[in-house]
Amino acid sequence: MFRADSTRRPTGNILTESETSRLATLLNAQGLTKSFGATTLFRNIGFQVEEGDRIGVIGPNGSGKSTLLGVLAGAIDSDDGEVARRRLVRMAYVAQASEFAPGVSAREVVNQALGKAGVHAEEWPGRAAETLGRAGFENFDHEAAAFSGGWKKRLSIAIALAGEPDILLLDEPTNHLDLAGIAWLEELLGNAAFASVTISHDRYFLENVATSILELNRQYPEGYLRVRGNLSYFLEKKEEFLEAQTKRQESLENRVKTEIEWLRRGPKARTTKSKSRIDSANELIGELKQSKSRSQVSSAGIDFVASTRQTKRLVEMKAVRYSIPDRADGLILSGLDFDINAGMRVGLVGPNGSGKTTLLRLLRGELRPESGQIKLANQLRIVYFDQNRVLDETVTLRRALAPESDSVIYQDRVIHVAAWAERFMFAGDQLNQPVARLSGGERARVLIANLMLQPADLLLLDEPTNDLDIPTLEILEESLLEYTGALVLVTHDRSMLDRVSTVVLGLDRAGNAERFADYSQWDEWVKTQQKQREQQELLELRPTGGESGEGASGALAAFRKKLSYLDARDYATIEARVEVAEEALASARAVLESPEVVVDAVRLQAAMVALDAAQADADTLYARWAELEARASG
Repeated sequence: MFRADSTRRPTGNILTESETSRLATLLNAQGLTKSFGATTLFRNIGFQVEEGDRIGVIGPNGSGKSTLLGVLAGAIDSDDGEVARRRLVRMAYVAQASEFAPGVSAREVVNQALGKAGVHAEEWPGRAAETLGRAGFENFDHEAAAFSGGWKKRLSIAIALAGEPDILLLDEPTNHLDLAGIAWLEELLGNAAFASVTISHDRYFLENVATSILELNRQYPEGYLRVRGNLSYFLEKKEEFLEAQTKRQESLENRVKTEIEWLRRGPKARTTKSKSRIDSANELIGELKQSKSRSQVSSAGIDFVASTRQTKRLVEMKAVRYSIPDRADGLILSGLDFDINAGMRVGLVGPNGSGKTTLLRLLRGELRPESGQIKLANQLRIVYFDQNRVLDETVTLRRALAPESDSVIYQDRVIHVAAWAERFMFAGDQLNQPVARLSGGERARVLIANLMLQPADLLLLDEPTNDLDIPTLEILEESLLEYTGALVLVTHDRSMLDRVSTVVLGLDRAGNAERFADYSQWDEWVKTQQKQREQQELLELRPTGGESGEGASGALAAFRKKLSYLDARDYATIEARVEVAEEALASARAVLESPEVVVDAVRLQAAMVALDAAQADADTLYARWAELEARASG
């Protein structure tokens, strides 16, 4: 079960129509139904998005979360129902995949988004710089396609923000972000003026950001449950709801039992009263059957098997150095000394590009260190979960689970593939479907099923949590806690890191590696390092003059206390953005004053509009700069 670490306890309630009607509605979805073939994903779903909402969408894999978000965005047509937006509401949608054409810079893709949003070209330089600066980008001319997955995701979100949306729709954004990126996204959404609807299984993210939770699940009579509040409050209300539903089912069972006994006595169906009671009894029986069907919740049976090895020390790393060729900042490890013993559960953390996957490949022997030594115990059995989830998409689910026959051998027992598939929440009619039709979460379950068939001394898990629903995440956690072998885990799921890791190894993308007792200790270290970087940036960027020595240091300390990290980043780039805005303003003024424009009424009108826009952009930036300076001197 999820354990909340947040002290924030928002008030919460299960939303009713009368309560939501008092809020300013941006979007109203009614009667949404969507099926693929014979499979119904959701039926008659209806909910609203109000101003200020930060809705977290959860649910089992295959419940239709991504499809629902696509319907809201207008990217997917529903079979029935409608989505009504308030007039002039702007909506932005960030899908799971973030890909960009080669040869196009981050600045250019943001400019393209500004153009699609109808922003005048004169405003692009300032708006693009502001958007990318707030997203944490430093090199605006870096090729977009060359970014890591996490920075591509940041860029996709920045593009969505360029259009100044009223509603931002995000589909599993934390899957590709590193821990620093998730912290950035949490702060962004937490301080945003726009509403957001985010699909996520990151329990800490939902706890810290969401103001209401919407779960799609067939166990609810209406197919979904929405509760106003964060994740921990939702789980409390869900438990109360399911308990009340269980009591109602028990009451229904008693009523059905009474009616069945009456029916067995053979009542005469000649009277209207008898006919009415027979019809009512049949309705109760049908209602009970539906209730029991909803209450049957399946879960994955995950259980990793350790070998019987008695060796204590499994891996010794001595003075290991490794760098990635042809990369300017390619130093990954510089003199790493680290041992992995039986029973250790190592959480491997660090920003994107710091070398977490590279270290796993070094442990597997795929790569060799430039210097130093990695010594493995004799006949060490290593099992590896690849974050890329490589599966042959042309084979059926049956062959993916049992390549050689229609059975598998697990813990010295022969298990038929149908029973093995059921253990991982696959229905029998899915066995002959191609792997290409599986969702990301379903593919992850196939790979986990394959791993479980291999006894291991050392498990190397590279982002196993992506796309897994919350119940499966909790089962995976419990399995890893019970696993008696050693484990090296790479994941952005802070809840899993917190629960599972017995030691944390942090990489800093500069070749350094630090050992920490737990995730919380590493998190505090990262925050300390971040504050030091912010202080250095402010020392370099703060205008000179008027303060020196202890006075300047004190002002910097006050500045750091009063600004969030995003505001500090904003401050670090705002002077450059003001210069760009001033250049745009001067250019617009020159166009307006040119002789050929002055005598042309149409061109003159267009030039005046452009000048007004450039002046407004400059004024906005100057006001923002003054605000930040006031806080610094406050």
